Amino acid sequence: MDTKFAIVSDGSCDLPAEEAARKHIHIVHFLVSFDGQTYQKEGVEIGLEDFYQKMVDEPGHFPRTAAPSPEDFYQAFASCAREGKPILCICISTKLSSSMQSAQIAKRMLENEYPNIPVIVQDSLCATLMQSAYVLEACHLRDAGYTLEKAASVLSELRSTARILFTVGSLDYIQHGGRIGKMTGIAGTLLQIKPLITLQDGEIHSSGIRRGRRRSIEGVVDLLVSYLRDNDLTPSDCHILAGYGYDREEAERFRSLTKSRLLSEFDQAPDLPLFQIGATIGVHAGPYSIGFGVIQKSRL
Repeated sequence: MDTKFAIVSDGSCDLPAEEAARKHIHIVHFLVSFDGQTYQKEGVEIGLEDFYQKMVDEPGHFPRTAAPSPEDFYQAFASCAREGKPILCICISTKLSSSMQSAQIAKRMLENEYPNIPVIVQDSLCATLMQSAYVLEACHLRDAGYTLEKAASVLSELRSTARILFTVGSLDYIQHGGRIGKMTGIAGTLLQIKPLITLQDGEIHSSGIRRGRRRSIEGVVDLLVSYLRDNDLTPSDCHILAGYGYDREEAERFRSLTKSRLLSEFDQAPDLPLFQIGATIGVHAGPYSIGFGVIQKSRL
């Protein structure tokens, strides 16, 4: 495929390798560690299945991630530059990671060797599924013939429409990350309280609570319906992705529930691609996170 500009994203976008290859997206991987010393590239040196299985097998163990290095980004940029393509680099929200800082250093490194290759490094204000949707919209603009500068401008305008809507299986990981206090976490566990969470503009917000897993999953679907109705949208106006951590069977039921609900509410049943949530967010949300990434489509 002949494309006008290359798209690079850090691994927070959680696109499957085959989807990234099909869409000509260069992925710069995050690192994950279970002992705080040995770090492996997510999706390359450690697969997501192995990552989540280890979390399930060792529930009291809290892994951590590290952002890609400037050299990691540079290698991806140089590969694109050798083809003579301008580069759009999309990074996880700077409120959540230092990944964009590494990308900006790599941009300056590239300028010394390829001064005629323009590079735009963009803070998506996103993560995981919503970053997936953001990157896919970038592909849509690229394939429609937009220039690098025009595509970056349109994407900047769309950032405010992006959301993650999700819930988790346990409060342990959120508590470990300092998002809630210990006593609140204990009370929530005893009462089987599950939070409904929204990520908007790069920041995490509480969107309510439900008791029990089934009700929390239904609550996430309610959040999606409310998002669409509050913004006078239909499912076809947006990129909507479903995502999960460990349990694929539960995720398939979640997708079926969502498609039935959207058909009932909007008379539309989108394909609703199902992606596995990566380690970048998985270390904070735990193995049983489940939800949506959504962004409005540009009006070409």
